[in-house]
Amino acid sequence: MASRMNKPGEFRLLKLSPPRILVLGFAAVILLGTLLLMLPAASSSGEPLGFIDALFTATSATCVTGLVVVDTGTHFTTLGQTIILLLIQVGGLGFMTMATMFALMFKRRISLRDRLILQEAMNQSSMEGIVRLIRRVIFYSLAIEAAGAALLTLRWSMDMPFGRALYFGIFHAVSMFNNAGFDIFGDYRSLTGYVADPVINLVVMLLIVFGGIGFVVLSDLAEFRRKRRLSLHSKVVLSMTGALILTGALVIFLFEFTNSRTLGPLQLGGKLWASFFQSVAPRTAGPNTLDIAGMRQATQFFIVFLMFVGASPGSTGGGIKTTTFTLMIGAVIAMLRGREDIVLFRYRLAQERVFKALTVTLLAVLLIVSVSMVLSTTENRPYLMILFEATSAFATVGLSMGLTPELTDAGKIVISLTMFAGRLGLLTLAYALGPKQGKPLYKYPEGKIIIG
Repeated sequence: MASRMNKPGEFRLLKLSPPRILVLGFAAVILLGTLLLMLPAASSSGEPLGFIDALFTATSATCVTGLVVVDTGTHFTTLGQTIILLLIQVGGLGFMTMATMFALMFKRRISLRDRLILQEAMNQSSMEGIVRLIRRVIFYSLAIEAAGAALLTLRWSMDMPFGRALYFGIFHAVSMFNNAGFDIFGDYRSLTGYVADPVINLVVMLLIVFGGIGFVVLSDLAEFRRKRRLSLHSKVVLSMTGALILTGALVIFLFEFTNSRTLGPLQLGGKLWASFFQSVAPRTAGPNTLDIAGMRQATQFFIVFLMFVGASPGSTGGGIKTTTFTLMIGAVIAMLRGREDIVLFRYRLAQERVFKALTVTLLAVLLIVSVSMVLSTTENRPYLMILFEATSAFATVGLSMGLTPELTDAGKIVISLTMFAGRLGLLTLAYALGPKQGKPLYKYPEGKIIIG
């Protein structure tokens, strides 16, 4: 009994709700990463990185965003880049997934409390099969990252020594699968040197898509040969993902075809690769093969839309998610046709799903508008550039028009908080910060107001 009474901290931790544990867990990982990146051995100059810059970099890595205030390839040593890579892996899979992986390795029991937190972290409706899902998440992640690293290593071994190619392959495979977008080519170049390279384009795009469709969909696809069917969730995710990629590639190709600053010097094949790559990358990944700042404003604004939609639930990506966007479109179509129900693939969706989608979308719009207004007062830049950066931070994308490296300290803190909110999810953050309320004991009388 005495030993139980000597652990008041543990007792208080057990009383925290799963959303609050997730918030504190991610905050702890970011703080640890900040302290590690401030080590003199992590910087090429031997001088410790400033606290705000280290905090920004750790937040961007843990929240798998990719926005950087110092160049990853030139500023950090191999130690510093390895720290960033570990933060990306922990942040992409989630610290609870990583903790569960070690627990399974050492044959530790997964408690009911752990399962509740995992359910919240993976955005699942129930705890049934949650540990089995985590096992698959770990297996799929490591397998896809290993395959991507091998292919990238083989390609880059043609341009550099094999050891360096292996290091580049591993770093970028992990970064791209986790939709982080960090690169170590230096001078903020990202993948612009491989704009027309079919191998680099195809491998990186597949890594981004696999990381962005979600682990539930990956599990469905892996079991398709046995089950011969896909869940409604997987059908919605795959159809909307495909539609957004094709639409995005077509729009970018048409908008930029006559812009000599971006696509002019390329042959038709290079233009197609560039169009598809820049359609996939805004789905919360962040690498670029074209100069984003050199694009037309119409293209930049369209990329803002792609970033806002983002990836899919239960993935390494951010944004409002493809399923939320699909529900909003379904609600509009149902309203225009005079129907009360939203039907997708012959399934009727509950109204609570529509309310949740509307809540997520509205909160995202309010957050981006608020952040853009604040940055407009701290940064003397065009509003589209500010909106682009704010959306990129919220959707944990990492694409930039060049504002992030020149942010003021106040701007860096604002963007860091935005990345943190985008990675955790606005509903999770709201549940964590807000008071817990039970179901109301009564209902108010129904009223009517005029809409439209």
